[in-house]
Amino acid sequence: MEVTPEEQSICKEFLDYVNGCHSEFHAVSQTENMLKKAGFVQISEKVDSDWSNLKPGGKYYFTRNQSSVMAFAVGGQYKPGNGFSMAGAHTDSPVLKIKPLSKTSGSGFLQVGIEPYGGGLWNTWFDRNLTVAGRAIVEGQKDGKTVYECKLVHIPRPILCIPNLAIHLNRNIYTEGFKYNKQTHLLPILATEILTGKPDEKSSGEHHTLLVDLLAKELKVSPDKIKDFDLGMCDTQPACIHGAKEEFISARGLDNLMMSFICTKSLIDSTENKQLDSEKQIRLVALFDNEEIGSRSQQGAASNMMSSVLKRINGDAKSYDSAIRKSFLISADMAHAVHPNYSSKHESNHRPMIHKGLVLKKNGNQRYATNAVTTFIIEQIAKTHKIPIQKFVVRNDMGCGSTIGPIISANTGVRTIDVGVPQFAMHSIREMCGVKDVLSSYKLIKNFFLEFSKIDESLKVDY
Repeated sequence: MEVTPEEQSICKEFLDYVNGCHSEFHAVSQTENMLKKAGFVQISEKVDSDWSNLKPGGKYYFTRNQSSVMAFAVGGQYKPGNGFSMAGAHTDSPVLKIKPLSKTSGSGFLQVGIEPYGGGLWNTWFDRNLTVAGRAIVEGQKDGKTVYECKLVHIPRPILCIPNLAIHLNRNIYTEGFKYNKQTHLLPILATEILTGKPDEKSSGEHHTLLVDLLAKELKVSPDKIKDFDLGMCDTQPACIHGAKEEFISARGLDNLMMSFICTKSLIDSTENKQLDSEKQIRLVALFDNEEIGSRSQQGAASNMMSSVLKRINGDAKSYDSAIRKSFLISADMAHAVHPNYSSKHESNHRPMIHKGLVLKKNGNQRYATNAVTTFIIEQIAKTHKIPIQKFVVRNDMGCGSTIGPIISANTGVRTIDVGVPQFAMHSIREMCGVKDVLSSYKLIKNFFLEFSKIDESLKVDY
């Protein structure tokens, strides 16, 4: 079996996407670029008239906090109460965030104060060429008035590093394993005092002048115009296709930028060539922030975002509840492939493999929202199009992660299934998956958008 040209093509599209996703803010910007190119029109949560003028066949999107984005296409035969065909993912990944007061130093080095975000494999951040990315609030002038704008920023070269301690000074690593303190050992080095001079600890600056100057240079403003920022560290190594057979993808944030890309592309491609004309529902993709820390934020899946938007789109309060009962959500978040060196970590009958297709994730304790009904619907689509799928249940003696699926399902009442592309090294600074799973997962989610409403009409559960 070889990697096909079609599989290579979609993977190269993903590389272009993910190599621009330096932060959750950049991920939303990259997604916006895809949507705009496909003719989606930006609307605002602040403008009521944007929501009262939605038209059949129309394609729309909006962002919240620059870190979450929701896009939807109105079916040509849509009427209020018809329901929603949806896919959801998240834009954030475990990173080291820059602290509000980040200026620190030690032993002649300028360092940057960080705070771990999410459950990262922080040992993988040592000895990497690192930089920073995010957004900054910048002061400017417009029509003679002072204005403030949130601008994306990314320093496109290595400026930070967290060096390991030499084995000669850490002999216990062979007997005790690699141990580190998240407060003291994850501080990255920015520069030496020999070249920059010793920082004035009494100065009012919250961050090293050198760091702010680098940001100002990228933003093309003077340093005093930067009023605040949300920054995280990121790797400078680009994503790539690798392996002796060019069958693997390595990148930062595959969890969950891969599913964000697949969901967005699936929605876009399901609206082309008059494929919306006969659709009775709304097709929608929601990419949320803060999944890695529980989703409880204004831009997270536990916020009012999903239910609020569904109500605004439906428009008619009387038909909203029936619309929800006709709706379906694919919660798309990466899955754990069986690792050849740690195969015992998987339950023997549920070992998803690279190249074997999208994984349907189930948990009896509802850490995943999947049930027999939602599984059946996706299985029918996969069977019709001969798309490979796999099933995963965690071992009974291990904890199970969770996703946005149970949160949205509980908050809205929408039927939900949890799925994901199988991968290695989840939450590492650099993760890995297989190229064949990208295309097969895209085909499954695209066909879900095209066919769900018809399949659902033939399924009787509650009357």
